[in-house]
Amino acid sequence: MSGTDGFDPDRVKCVVWDLDGTLWDEIAVESDTDALPTPRAGTLAAIDALAALGVLSSIASRSAPSVLERLEKAPALRSRFLAPQVSWQDKSESLRAIAKDLGIAVDALLLVDDSPYERAEVEALLPGVRTLAPEDVPALLAAFEGREVTPESRERVRRYRTEETRRAEGERFQGSREEFLRRCDMRLTVGAATPGEIPRALELAARTHRLNSSGLTPDRLRELAAAEGHELYTASMTDRFGEYGVIGAALVDRSAPGRWSVPLLALSCRVAGRGAAAAFLFRLMRRARERGVEEFRVTLRPTDANLEMRMLLRQAGLRRVDEPGDGASADSAVLGRSLHDELPEPPAWLRVTEREDAEA
Repeated sequence: MSGTDGFDPDRVKCVVWDLDGTLWDEIAVESDTDALPTPRAGTLAAIDALAALGVLSSIASRSAPSVLERLEKAPALRSRFLAPQVSWQDKSESLRAIAKDLGIAVDALLLVDDSPYERAEVEALLPGVRTLAPEDVPALLAAFEGREVTPESRERVRRYRTEETRRAEGERFQGSREEFLRRCDMRLTVGAATPGEIPRALELAARTHRLNSSGLTPDRLRELAAAEGHELYTASMTDRFGEYGVIGAALVDRSAPGRWSVPLLALSCRVAGRGAAAAFLFRLMRRARERGVEEFRVTLRPTDANLEMRMLLRQAGLRRVDEPGDGASADSAVLGRSLHDELPEPPAWLRVTEREDAEA
């Protein structure tokens, strides 16, 4: 998809920039020296403006890998980009690699490239990815105007940098994956959302897809969270590398006697594979049982993206029980289970506390 017509900024987590003819005017590989071409000032300003909005930037360039080596030696430039790809492979393959490295869906990327051929190749092989020409960048920035920026958004680039450090250490670690996760000293804190966390919960509802149970819109989430008998919970996480911030949100409907219903469970893709989604869900189930609740339900709208969430709900013992409830769309189902049976435990490497416990 090209151009900005019908553009939804909430779907874009990372803008991927071409180099030659996009980030700078010249062709880097043809330079007589090791110095890189001078970047366009307007493009750098756009990258910095996007970073302030919580949008990441990366590079996909069909050029000699030596260009990336030169980029690594220019800290002021390299620091703007995460998971850059410079090789002779197709742009579509570079975008797949970037998405994998960042742990986000491919269709959360947007490509800016001066070449109509490269844009067409990506559009053909990755139809969910929007592409723009460099002259479309002002319209891209305009599409983000008025968007609420949460503290997590402002910290997103720094936190992905921390994730690069975390991933690099994991690759060097000689033990098992579980041993490395134990070494990370991960801690998840669950509690009722504070007023300052509500914008982040709305952001998670809008921007998460892999770990999103129902796709409830931010407006509907805000409406339900303010309704009687409803409560919004959040989960935040830290490890020895730093803070992840608020990485999960769950809306709980307690209006039916003896039952907790969850119209939305959403977690950041940054914590995929660490057990945080399971730990958050299991803690909510345990909290419900401690309050005398007998049945736990979750609204699920299956999508191509949320297979991981569907597997988690099945792992938690949830099975289809009823027609869609409050906040669900026509293509949703309601899954439920009894809380009288044994409840699953969070992963052994992840310490889970409630906010009241953490503050005690």
